[in-house]
Amino acid sequence: MTRILTAFRLWSHALLAVLLLGLPAAAAPFAAYVMDARTGQPIYTQNADTRLHPASLTKMMTLYLAFTAIESGQIRLDSKFTVSSNAAAEPPSKLGLRAGQQIELRYLIRAAAIKSANDAATAIGEGIAGSEDEFARRMTQMARALGMNNTQFRNANGLTLEGHYSSAHDMSILGRHLFYDFPQYYNIFSRRSADAGIAQVSSTNRRFLDAYEGADGIKTGYTRAAGFNLTASAQRGNKRLIATVFGGTSTAHRNQVMSELLDSSFTRVPDRVRETRPSKPRLLAQTTTRRAQVEPTPAATSPEPQRLVLEASPPPSTRPAAAASTVVASAPTMNLTEALAKATAGVELGKSTDLASSMRPKARPGSQNQAVEQAVANAVASDDAPAASPSLAAPVLAASKRPLRSPRRSASTADISQAAPTPEPAPIREALAEDMLLDSSHAPKPRSETVILAAMGEGDRTPVEELEVVSRPADSGRNWGVSLGMYRSKASAENVLISKALQNGSTFSGARRHVADTNRGFEPRFLNLSKAMAQLACERMQTQSQECTVIAN
Repeated sequence: MTRILTAFRLWSHALLAVLLLGLPAAAAPFAAYVMDARTGQPIYTQNADTRLHPASLTKMMTLYLAFTAIESGQIRLDSKFTVSSNAAAEPPSKLGLRAGQQIELRYLIRAAAIKSANDAATAIGEGIAGSEDEFARRMTQMARALGMNNTQFRNANGLTLEGHYSSAHDMSILGRHLFYDFPQYYNIFSRRSADAGIAQVSSTNRRFLDAYEGADGIKTGYTRAAGFNLTASAQRGNKRLIATVFGGTSTAHRNQVMSELLDSSFTRVPDRVRETRPSKPRLLAQTTTRRAQVEPTPAATSPEPQRLVLEASPPPSTRPAAAASTVVASAPTMNLTEALAKATAGVELGKSTDLASSMRPKARPGSQNQAVEQAVANAVASDDAPAASPSLAAPVLAASKRPLRSPRRSASTADISQAAPTPEPAPIREALAEDMLLDSSHAPKPRSETVILAAMGEGDRTPVEELEVVSRPADSGRNWGVSLGMYRSKASAENVLISKALQNGSTFSGARRHVADTNRGFEPRFLNLSKAMAQLACERMQTQSQECTVIAN
């Protein structure tokens, strides 16, 4: 009996162990989303807006911001980034960067996109924004601009972190923007391997790319909290789908689910639709205005330091009536006209004397108008001035004689002298005799229609030479290009242009890509090069076993 009980216990323990070993581990929440890439319309959804861990799908946004910075001229593909100790300490998957190492951005992009290297993604974020926290803030800001409303980033690589989440719908939106906004860089997601500068890296998505017909990207992701994630893009004929799967239990399970979703969705979308490209994001610029702090000075804070108050001004010194001088200060509540009117009417301002008794200042010695100024002074000081005058000129006008009639053609110097009731000073008689006769005046010179563009010096009257306008084409000297052979399809030719541009960024910097549709096929060309640049480019292409010919635009 004891043996039977012992055998039963052993058999029950073995059965329990088998059952426990056979039970799968707790799976991450599952979500899926499939959209028609041409229109952005959904085809299949399951928990599509649930906020889940995106894992390395985060690197899609890291690369999107890197491409944006390159296109805006902030950085270049050959810009060298210094690896920080934080980036070098990231856990696998990683490229193997060392702290203090400098590496070109093109290699970091390849490592992050193909191998899904965490250290490379962190180095990209720190190199662009200065810190990973600032870069994560920019990632979230860009997500909002793209319409990813259920996404928030805390790092550049996708390692599990509280507050770091996204959704299957949002990642599909991001994949669509990568395809349409940066077609020149999109082919990097379809590579099976690439040179990452310090190592040759292999794609984490190569199984799906090799197994599913028409697949050309995009990105895989895995953490324990997220499960096996994948955002994929595939094309069949005129149809293109973008789909995202969250929470796969294994790589094989994830790829199988993705294949089934794409197969069923391809049969449900029309062959021809009107393509609606997504609009590029518009970020709100945030500016900070800094104001200088300046200590106030007593002169600046005192009330109206430049105004004079009449009551506070000292009284003028007493002078004889014949030589009295009046100083008139502008009061805050009295304008100049009122002060002068009261002065001429004998109104007492403080202790000042009447304006009529004041003397005009003496003219500068040698002045030709001394006689005229003396006559005006005498008129102001005369007793015939009105008692009250509205202006300073009134006493002068009241005491002055009527002006002389303009001389006629038959007038002479003698007539003018007789017509004047009082003898004029010598300078005035000479001026009237010499310059005021119409017969002796010179006709004005006709106005010149010449426009003087610039003065060459004081008194320079030489005619301005006609300007010669020389125009040159905008791309002067860059009328050469290179041809990379003939291809049967336009897509193949475009792929060649994009791949060569990525491999030889410095060689084709500033060049324009163009696919010519000829009778022999589609010809990929790099244009807008100088002759020397075109020859150098062909030499490099030939070393890469690429057909290349220098052509003139």
